[in-house]
Amino acid sequence: MNDDTNEVTTNESQTPYVESPIIMATVRIITPFVFTFGLFIMFHGADTSGGGFQGGVIVGTVVLMLGIAFGIGTTRDWVGPKLPVALISIGVLAFLLTGVGSVILGGGFLEYSAYGIHHATKYGIEFVELAIGLIVSGIVTGLFFVIAAGMRNSGGETV
Repeated sequence: MNDDTNEVTTNESQTPYVESPIIMATVRIITPFVFTFGLFIMFHGADTSGGGFQGGVIVGTVVLMLGIAFGIGTTRDWVGPKLPVALISIGVLAFLLTGVGSVILGGGFLEYSAYGIHHATKYGIEFVELAIGLIVSGIVTGLFFVIAAGMRNSGGETV
């Protein structure tokens, strides 16, 4: 009986991904719409409900859907290890440059009127919401890959 249990455990650890044509086709169709909706939520954070965090989570969910449909390893190879780090870095840099730029121009941190352009507050908030969305989508994507790798390599236990 112990040998049967080991055999099942070994087989489960070797094949955690089951290819499903229905899920793959659905993800192919839905992915552009989910990505567009995430961007819509990011850009409307200044005027309506939503914002960078919510939109970033939705955009990050696109990678999760691809991982579920096409396999985590395949998706990790396609996305690459540098993309989540690049998204986070660009988002943080954009946020800091926007805030520090207004200080350099004589205003307070994130005081958009210091830029001296028409509707500076509206454009500044939308730019910051986009930066926050980049940060959050990079974190969601990175956490997905880290959690998936940790469960596969050590059975879910951290060292």
